[in-house]
Amino acid sequence: MTILCTICARGGSKGLSNKALRKINNKPLISYTVRQAIKSNFFDEVVVSTDSKKIQSVAKNYGAKSWFLRPMKYANDSSSKLLAIRHALVESEKFFKKKFNICVDLDITAPLRNINDIKQAVKKFIRHRPNNIISVCDAKKNPYFNMVEECKGEIKLIKQIKDSNKFSRSFASDFEVVRRQDAPKVYEMNASIYIFSRQSLIKKAKLLNKKTRLFVMPRFRSIDIDEIFDLNLVKLLIKDDKKLFR
Repeated sequence: MTILCTICARGGSKGLSNKALRKINNKPLISYTVRQAIKSNFFDEVVVSTDSKKIQSVAKNYGAKSWFLRPMKYANDSSSKLLAIRHALVESEKFFKKKFNICVDLDITAPLRNINDIKQAVKKFIRHRPNNIISVCDAKKNPYFNMVEECKGEIKLIKQIKDSNKFSRSFASDFEVVRRQDAPKVYEMNASIYIFSRQSLIKKAKLLNKKTRLFVMPRFRSIDIDEIFDLNLVKLLIKDDKKLFR
């Protein structure tokens, strides 16, 4: 069984400019994910997909392989990351002259995951053989209880419980959830680990389908760096980065 690890790092990130090269403990953000992938010893190849020569050079210095620049159609603000991952898989199969059974994508914005998270997620995939696995954590907010939207001037919960038979507890009128503990279990996608079978990625390239499974991670290892606040928080939490590599 051959396993490819892809690491996607677009040069034109909008939420936090130059994100991949921002420093944490004097090391570029992308280096954390590259080192985790290599030190896991789970992957046949670790490949970085980027549209930036500078990011490419840094990634190669930390041990990743990168010989192509991602085409603009997979690197603009509206591009699907799934298509970028698939492109990296196709390019890798051409370059290495072999097919990869599994493609694992590790997001550079989630440096707090550790090697064991990666190993356990891949083991779950091998054990259950779904189309794909996405990493998640327990949601801090719940759309059945304390997440609202404004619709035509009216404030409403994002989700309503329609069928009381699906749940063991009794609810108020219209199955209203009056306590957070009574709300159905929901998760946040933490943008850390994505795993695909080759067939599902090549033929479907869909993130959520009937054969998608979850890999649950703790919230304290699930911070997704989207803005400067997230980066500063991660800087405070990563005082001993050796813990991320075991």
